Amino acid sequence: MNEQQTNEALLSEGYDRAIALLRECSSEDGFLASPSPRDNYRRVWARDGVIMGLAGLMTGDRELVGTLRHTLVTLARHQGPQGEIPSNVDTAAGRVSYGGTTGRVDADLWFLIGCCQFWHATGDDDFLNDMLPVMERVRFLLGAWEFNNRGLLYVPQTGDWADEYIHHGYVLYDQLLYLQAQQDLCAVHRHLHQSSDHVLEEKTTHLKHVIRDNYWFDDGDDVPDDVYHEVLYRKGKAAASDHCASHHWMSFFSPQGYGYRFDTLANVLVSVLDVADDQQRARVDAFIIDEGVVPNDISLMPAFYPVIQPVDEDWRDLQMSFSYTFKNQPHEYHNGGLWPMVTGFYVADLAARGKPDQARSFLHGIHRANALEMDGEPWGFPEYVHGQRFSAGGTRHQGWSAAGAVIGHHALEGVPLFRAGTS
Repeated sequence: MNEQQTNEALLSEGYDRAIALLRECSSEDGFLASPSPRDNYRRVWARDGVIMGLAGLMTGDRELVGTLRHTLVTLARHQGPQGEIPSNVDTAAGRVSYGGTTGRVDADLWFLIGCCQFWHATGDDDFLNDMLPVMERVRFLLGAWEFNNRGLLYVPQTGDWADEYIHHGYVLYDQLLYLQAQQDLCAVHRHLHQSSDHVLEEKTTHLKHVIRDNYWFDDGDDVPDDVYHEVLYRKGKAAASDHCASHHWMSFFSPQGYGYRFDTLANVLVSVLDVADDQQRARVDAFIIDEGVVPNDISLMPAFYPVIQPVDEDWRDLQMSFSYTFKNQPHEYHNGGLWPMVTGFYVADLAARGKPDQARSFLHGIHRANALEMDGEPWGFPEYVHGQRFSAGGTRHQGWSAAGAVIGHHALEGVPLFRAGTS
């Protein structure tokens, strides 16, 4: 068997095994983050469940599509008194978690996206009508989390998927999910009322402009129209001028300043959601190549780059940010760990931009990662891969690692990651 045949065999087996794991994660209550009994992964998680659900929608498989519906119904049934959506639910034990030391803002955002994307794909108006009161409470709560009514969500440290990392404040990743959720809600309103919600549509348009103006530092001296805080913006741009301005999107800003590390998932979503223009996309692509963001040994994307080392100023803060045990040693977990799930979104972006060869290379990297041995068995589907040793890390049989493979596979067939509407 030559190299091409070997690669094709890996892609075929990897897809089949990924689908099998998604089915194994399926339960009558929704997608479990993992069938593994380790820690609290054998629960219905909002974030993991919706990402697996997006993969299921791309397949069109009735069982997987149905499991997304069960996931959303389970989360809705356990909505909190202020409208918050659980981070995860253990239906067997009757335990509901809305987060750790802080709540999980992105659980609410992924829930809205999941509801709308399920409806977009199925046209199930009965589901939409049942979920609408729940969705409206989430929408109201998110508006309160803007705090100053200026369009951006304020996210506390550990308040999203990077739950042991050090970004906080106006985090780009969360604003992009907020944008997708609002765009979806606009489509829902147009369908239900046969007219536009002009206030919501203006809010959505404004958010897109605010993201463009505050998270990308261009080469000029002008201050954009929708800058959140001019002094903060000028200081942030000056600090970024030597290393990342005009190369990639900033990961966050807060009253203390900007974050300058490369947030891979945010930089992918900003392209997928058409916030970035082609010149910005080209500069991010160049940054990924020129800075060596992707290891030479495997085409797999890190969560954040560069790695925080013990000699770095941020190391002390990173060491203080964990729930039970410290996971973020250099090249591990969010600190430079390589993620099949994140890479799946990147494959979808590359495929949508007409770059199938690059997309296929990264899809191959996902399958190589998913095939790594864990606990003495191949195809461990690890949570992440060590950024230097390329060994499996985190929990095995991670459902969203399988979802990354499935998303990448169907994106290369031309299936969109996010659907725009119903028939």
